[in-house]
Amino acid sequence: MSDIVLQTRGLTKHYGGVHALVDADFVLRRGEHVAIMGDNGAGKSTFVRQITGVERPTAGSIWFDGREVQFNGPLEAREAGIECVFQNLALCDDLDVPSNLFLGREKVLFNLGPFSILDRKGMRAATEAALQRTAVKIPNLANTIRNMSGGQRQCVAIARAATFASKLIIMDEPTAALGVQETAQVENIIRHLKAQGEPLILVSHNMRQVFDLVDRIVVFRRGRIVANLRKEETDGQDVVAYITGAKTQALEDAA
Repeated sequence: MSDIVLQTRGLTKHYGGVHALVDADFVLRRGEHVAIMGDNGAGKSTFVRQITGVERPTAGSIWFDGREVQFNGPLEAREAGIECVFQNLALCDDLDVPSNLFLGREKVLFNLGPFSILDRKGMRAATEAALQRTAVKIPNLANTIRNMSGGQRQCVAIARAATFASKLIIMDEPTAALGVQETAQVENIIRHLKAQGEPLILVSHNMRQVFDLVDRIVVFRRGRIVANLRKEETDGQDVVAYITGAKTQALEDAA
C-alpha cells in the first residue's frame, strides 16, 4: 500500500487569460503535515479549490488515496474523505455545537423526509466524543455559535473537519483572525491531530506557526510551486526569499 495520500501531477487552472495555477506537482504522505505558503495571488487558494472539488482544473490530474479522482463538487470530495476548514468557517450562527458538527449529516431516529425526527441525544454524545478525540474544549455545547468567541468557533469548525475527515484535513488560514490565546488553542489541536497520524495541509502566512507545526513547506509564486522544503533544512529567511522571488531570481542568474 502506498504511503501517498494526495498527489497532483501538472495541475493547472486558467481563468481566461489568467494562469492562476501552472503545472503544480504536489505530494502529501500519510501522517504528514505540510504548509502551503506564498504571497496573495500566488495560487494557494486556487490549488485548494481544485483538490476539494470547488473548481475543476484546466489540465493535470489529482490522485487521492491511490486512485485518480475528478470531483464534481465539494460534496464528492467530502464523501471521499477530505474535509476543509475555510476562513469563513461555514457555521450556522443560530445552531448549537452538535447541530453545527452534524450540519448536513444529521443523525435521525426516524427518517420521514422533511418530518424526520433528529437523534439529538446521539448527536450530542458523538459531539462530546469528537471534542475529546480532537482535544477541543467547548464549555457549553448548548451554546449557539453566535454567542461564542472567534477561537471557539474555529475550534468547532476544526472538530467537525477532524470528525468526518477519514483521510485528509485542509486548513486555510485557521488562525488569521484570532488572538494569541485562541491561536495557541487551535495550534494545540493541530499538534494533537499530528500525534494521531492525521495528514494535514495548512495554508498560512504565519512563519512562526508553520515552523512550529509542519514537516514540510511548499511555496507558491505566480501560480507555480517554486520550493519544496524540509522544515529542518531551511529557515524563515530562505522561505521569504522564495515567496518574494529573490531566491528563484538568484538561481536563474547563477544558471
